[in-house]
Amino acid sequence: MSKIHAVITGVGGYVPDYILNNQELSTMMDTNDEWITTRVGIKERRILKKKNAGTSYMAAKAIKDLFDKTGTKPEDIDLVICGTTTPDHIYPSCASMAAEKAGIKNALAFDLQAACSGFIVALSTATSFIESGHYKKVLVVGADKMSSITDYTDRTTAPLFGDGAGVVLLEPTNENFGVIDSMIYTDGVGMKHLHIKAGGSAIPATQETIENRQQFTYQEGAYVYKHAVVNMAEVSASIMDKNGLTNENVSWLIPHQANLRIIDAVVQRTGVDYEKVTINIEKYGNTSAATIPLCIWEWEKKFKKGDNIILTAFGAGFTWGAVYLKWGY
Repeated sequence: MSKIHAVITGVGGYVPDYILNNQELSTMMDTNDEWITTRVGIKERRILKKKNAGTSYMAAKAIKDLFDKTGTKPEDIDLVICGTTTPDHIYPSCASMAAEKAGIKNALAFDLQAACSGFIVALSTATSFIESGHYKKVLVVGADKMSSITDYTDRTTAPLFGDGAGVVLLEPTNENFGVIDSMIYTDGVGMKHLHIKAGGSAIPATQETIENRQQFTYQEGAYVYKHAVVNMAEVSASIMDKNGLTNENVSWLIPHQANLRIIDAVVQRTGVDYEKVTINIEKYGNTSAATIPLCIWEWEKKFKKGDNIILTAFGAGFTWGAVYLKWGY
């Protein structure tokens, strides 16, 4: 019997309407368009302004977009995995709330937290569920409302982040398409360099932690950048070598959109031509777990059946990795 593969059969996405550009940011803090653009390559980012709307709102919008495009019915879905760092509430899960909003009633739904690597970890996890034969239609969501954990008085982190959601539908196939391989790692050394100081079980939120703005993302940029460059570049090259891929037969490289210079390093290490690299960081910024599925959403019409695609990401933890998939339609 031939091996079961998990193949992407549909894509959906959503970004909020409100655009926060560098010019507006420069009125909020000591920064400017040139400073931001030259350092990270970001011109603007989308911000969810809707009152009392969280990550599940965007995830449900992305799911409904997928349903509309593919003709998939909510009752057909039997598993929803959401990669997110910014669930609406500590509990219940963002996945369960998004499923409810999208009319999904017959599925297991849970969140997976791997920061900016959340989508590729969720995709790898969902692949195992498909390969086991237990699930037939799985939604893999990457969604984050990063504006909710961004300190807009901090010029080193505020320009980086935006909000958005993307989703793919995974289904089983006996053909040689879909997720072929993944390499994903974690090194806890990264915790002190990239985290949120308070609001969890170790340091619950208090008036003092709020006054000290400890509910927002803390990042030591230079340290994180160094590790992201090395790890994303090396794991991308490693998964290519392991699967006999070269810059010639890789059709697309889809990197996490954190910093244009990190993407440059991955391109240089892998040798993949720049026209094969998906880049939308200039208009969306870093949407954390949503960056890769949003790229898939935007470039979907350019993909061809059989295309060799490398996904790669790096996030807090540190957690990083790469996925090799063959496009199925």
